[in-house]
Amino acid sequence: MSEVTGYDYDLLVIGAGSGGVRAARMSAAKGARVAIVEDRYLGGTCVNVGCVPKKLYAYASHFHSAFDDASGFGWQLPGEARFDWATLRDNKTSEIKRLNGIYQRLLETADVNLYNGRARLENEHSVVIIDQQGDEQHVTAERILLATGGWPWVPTFPGNEHALTSNQIFDLERLPERFLVLGGGYIAVEFASIFNGLGSESHLIYRGDLFLKGFDNEVREFTRQEMDRQGVHLHFDTNIKTIEKTDTGYQVALTNGDTLEVDAVLAATGRRANVSGLGLEVVGLSLNEQGKLSVNERFETEVPSILALGDLIDTPELTPVAIAEAMQLADQHFGGTAPAPLDYTRVPTAVFCHPNIGTVGLSEEAARAQFGAIRVYRTDFRAMKHTLSGSQERTLMKLVVDDATDVVVGAHMVGDDAGEVIQGIAIAVRAGLTKRDFDNTVGIHPTGAEEFVTMRAPSRG
Repeated sequence: MSEVTGYDYDLLVIGAGSGGVRAARMSAAKGARVAIVEDRYLGGTCVNVGCVPKKLYAYASHFHSAFDDASGFGWQLPGEARFDWATLRDNKTSEIKRLNGIYQRLLETADVNLYNGRARLENEHSVVIIDQQGDEQHVTAERILLATGGWPWVPTFPGNEHALTSNQIFDLERLPERFLVLGGGYIAVEFASIFNGLGSESHLIYRGDLFLKGFDNEVREFTRQEMDRQGVHLHFDTNIKTIEKTDTGYQVALTNGDTLEVDAVLAATGRRANVSGLGLEVVGLSLNEQGKLSVNERFETEVPSILALGDLIDTPELTPVAIAEAMQLADQHFGGTAPAPLDYTRVPTAVFCHPNIGTVGLSEEAARAQFGAIRVYRTDFRAMKHTLSGSQERTLMKLVVDDATDVVVGAHMVGDDAGEVIQGIAIAVRAGLTKRDFDNTVGIHPTGAEEFVTMRAPSRG
């Protein structure tokens, strides 16, 4: 027990995901006595059933087209390439176990105590931790950080119990020959592409007229065209009515009257705050209209000793955002500093569909609404690689510029390695560089990325 505060710990973190682990480690490095509680995924969703395995599966899915492209460059495979799902699945599992070990060692090195169990709030300074054997342990802390992230949500319809979520999709017994994804966000678009690339007949069902709501409209439409070119079956303006299990798979009835026979259904319909059984009601906390916990600039909830970050609060649901918030939180509460608030308007992000999407800053639509007069620079082209591969895949690059200041307020790309390219461009957008700065930058030739510094004439105002 701390002699200064009278509590067992200065900070108790509930949830050992990216944000929780970073907050624990950085707070401990600043002298705080810290513990962390996790009952399921050491390393969180991202490491176990999110970003990391998804990117590994995305890599696997791209080999299909790479084999097809190779012949134009003189490579002759000895026979038809065959994909083995079990090899990918099991190698993924081994890699996740390795990463789990790394996270445990990071906590141990930082002198953070790890409790394996499920925590429930008892009051504003105390939790009860229940381990797998049902044994209880009561722990107190001056501050309690809630970092339990999100949990997949499945809409209600007859047969929804047959739908998988992203928590199960990585560990299927076998690769489904016919695969259906319900949803229109990151996860839906990514897995429709991934399973298509692995060889499944892939369908995406979305109730709206176009997926990836909130992204630049031209990016959305370009991605639709390219996914359609890749062979993904896109069904917009419809929804799932029922799912019935059959002897050969699942019969999925759609609200537009169509019926599909598939081997697996993934409900990628969003995630909600993972607070079930956490005991929020005990301390008088509840979710706001956005389904999140309200916090101030110090990540304090309405109960000041209870903090929250990451997917539990109303900020972008991205791993790097949770990590950045954790760094801020540690500085504010244990570092004696008051860092500038995070800028959530220029957070870069990527969607690992095929082709990839990378984006930072404002969409064309948002920029018009904010600034009025803007300039748009855009290009789309077949990458140099495909002049020999024979593929008709195209790449889109786009800059959005505030006409009054010449500042680049948005950058968008759809194409190979878009995330890698946009990460660098994000520094320029974050720094507030102008279109003139882009024009004065010498390009790297021959690369696709040089197009970002060679688009001289605006496509439209």
